[in-house]
Formats: sequence, C-alpha cells, structure tokens
Amino acid sequence: MGLLDSVLGGVLGGMQGPQGGAAAGGAGGMNADLVRAVVGMLGNDSAQGGLGGLVQAFTRSGLGDVIQSWISRGQNMPVSPGQVQDALGNDTLGSLARQLGLNPGDLAGQLSQILPQVVDELTPQGQMPQGGLGNVSDLLGQLLKRR
Repeated sequence: MGLLDSVLGGVLGGMQGPQGGAAAGGAGGMNADLVRAVVGMLGNDSAQGGLGGLVQAFTRSGLGDVIQSWISRGQNMPVSPGQVQDALGNDTLGSLARQLGLNPGDLAGQLSQILPQVVDELTPQGQMPQGGLGNVSDLLGQLLKRR
C-alpha cells in the first residue's frame, strides 16, 4: 500500500512539529491535508454524513458495488476521477478543493487513489460499523496506529 504509507508518513511528519513537517516536504504536507480532508468526510461529525453518507452518494451514482468492495474484505475495485466527481458532486468537491488549494479535477484524481485505501483501512472487519466510524480525531488515530 505504497501511496497510503507515504501519505500517512506525511501526516506523521506533520504531527511531529515544525521539523517533522519540513522533513516531510511540501508534497507530504499536502498529502497530510488530503488525508485529513478524507478522514473528515468519513467521520460521524462530517457534513457529508460520514461513511454512511459516502456510501449513499456512491450508490446514487451507480457505484454502490465499488464502495462496498472498499468496505468488504477482498480486492478493492478502482474508481476513476470522473466517478468520484459524479458521486461527490461539484459542490462538495469544489469546497474540498478550495480548502486544499487544488482544482477540483486534480482533487478528484487524488481522491480516486486514496479513498479506496482509507475506507478499506478503516473497515478492517469487512463491514460498516453500526454506529459509524467515529469522530475525525479517532479515525486519524486509527490510521496512524496501523502504520
């Protein structure tokens, strides 16, 4: 899982203070921000409705089988940047892109790579937890603990 490892390395570097953030480099900092944004989307306290909201959005876009593959055990199905954009919608994607200082197309491309891995990591039992995944700080802690 090279991409997620490098992204989480950036998060860890950023959490170690200014020297750790500088050692992670500029791209690592952006990756850390991206992970935080993705985790923010998946948390119970998310404006998007957490993982349940994401599942609904992907299902409405005809991608229910794709997101279920990320949650369940086994191979993760790929998703294209266009499919991510269709599922999340222009408003959500645009808001996240502005927050991260990216254009929506670039963000959709990055999300198409990281979303399957993060959802997979946060659902190790192969199913969506009944109470959701928890709040954002708990989720980030879970991801970091697995590294």
